[in-house]
Amino acid sequence: MAFCASCGGQINDGSTFCAKCGRPVLVESTGGGAAVAAAPAAAGGMADNVAGMLAYVTFIPAIIFLAMAPYNRNSFIRFHAFQCIFFSVALFAIHLVLDFIPIIGWAISMLVSLLALGLWIVLLLKAYQGQRWKVPILGDMAEKQANAM
Repeated sequence: MAFCASCGGQINDGSTFCAKCGRPVLVESTGGGAAVAAAPAAAGGMADNVAGMLAYVTFIPAIIFLAMAPYNRNSFIRFHAFQCIFFSVALFAIHLVLDFIPIIGWAISMLVSLLALGLWIVLLLKAYQGQRWKVPILGDMAEKQANAM
């Protein structure tokens, strides 16, 4: 009987993907007759979903992932890095405009900050789950940039 190294779900004999989480698996023998399904090794040492999530921790890791191999060759990581950069630039521009509007602009700016925090948490979770969740407009731009290389 084999189990997925990512989620612990049972792997059917002859399956190349986990039925529970959908990740590709390689079956290795443990020597005692049991088989354990191991996730494929990441080329850079860090799992794609972790690198994608870390790209959202400010724009600095996103720039580092875009500049550093092997992460800059991975479409998933590039997508999340570009989406983080575009999200940061858009948020900065919105705040810059709203800060010039007295009282109402400042109140709207606080509301935008609260909404941005919620969206940032969603982006972190979706990247960790291995999903390419797109922010409207910005996600399409990030997808183009990620697939351009």
